Amino acid sequence: MKYSSWFSGLEEVDTILISNGGENAIDKAFFYATGVDEGIFEGSSVIVTPDSDRARMYVYSLEEQSARKTSHEVITADSQAHMKDNISVALRGKKRIGVNFSSMTLEMFNDFRSILPDAEFVDVSKNILNSRMIKSDEEIKRLREAARISSEALPSILQHLKEGMTEKELAADVVYEMMKAGADGPSFDTIVCFGPNSSIPHHSPESRKLKRGDFVLIDYGAVYRRYCSDNTRTVVFGRAERKQKEIYSIVYEAQKKAMDMVRDGVNGKEVNQKALDVINSTEYKGRLMHGIGHGIGLEVHDHHALGSSDFTLRKGMAITDEPGIYIPGYGGVRIEDDILVTEEGYSLLTAPPSKDLIEVS
Repeated sequence: MKYSSWFSGLEEVDTILISNGGENAIDKAFFYATGVDEGIFEGSSVIVTPDSDRARMYVYSLEEQSARKTSHEVITADSQAHMKDNISVALRGKKRIGVNFSSMTLEMFNDFRSILPDAEFVDVSKNILNSRMIKSDEEIKRLREAARISSEALPSILQHLKEGMTEKELAADVVYEMMKAGADGPSFDTIVCFGPNSSIPHHSPESRKLKRGDFVLIDYGAVYRRYCSDNTRTVVFGRAERKQKEIYSIVYEAQKKAMDMVRDGVNGKEVNQKALDVINSTEYKGRLMHGIGHGIGLEVHDHHALGSSDFTLRKGMAITDEPGIYIPGYGGVRIEDDILVTEEGYSLLTAPPSKDLIEVS
């Protein structure tokens, strides 16, 4: 990939250092810059310059084999001291160095400041994020595969539904079916909600048991070669009552009308408002309490997209469309799909949702 856009508007910065921390400080920009799709690379760094499409990867010996599968230059270290020496030598004499402050801990920053005491560190997080918003052909392939996996797993997931099972049991079944379908793992902690719990948008699965007539809301996603999908489907276990079908129908219409607005150059705020207008024109006004979409990519929430603030959609962005209606004490419906913004509209990445509420016997 070309790194030139990372340097846009930066005076006297000709080098960017991206460091991947430990479990609580993973920097997805490291994997974006290198394209590596296996390994943990804890404590590894990558240095990029604007005039090259090859980076220099600074890794520990245990990650050397994975690093050498890329086209980048690889420099190995066998200790923390050795790693610091390598970075110090590589950046000696640099006065202004770009770093990704959004993913760097204070401890990491202090380490670099100690080995590069004369350098000024410049935040390049916004430039990197802007670059990540527009997906390459390879990124789109991975997103499509992640979306295919989660979509094709759904019929098997629904076959697991049985009276008396718990939300936690179904959440485990969801991950199992995605892994069988080819996922590298779940893209986030799976949300499973039975009955009234489906009115809680970010409910954590618990020991509530499934009863006939319950809404079953499943918010789940797959990771494929580090790229994420994000699906939500709502069904009813048993026969649905009129009100359940009505709520589903309204959410389906809200999603479709919002999705039909998506194209290059459209303000995501207006797309969000379209879904709100559909829902607020019914007796369920005010029952959608969140923005209806976000970017997807290396992270399941990759960037803003469809919410209350101005955000221009661009060709090549991958986003979600996920309106919902939530009624405390009764239940809720959310329908979520992944889409790719195109010049004239959109391309659906996930399988299309059912127009009518599915009843699982």
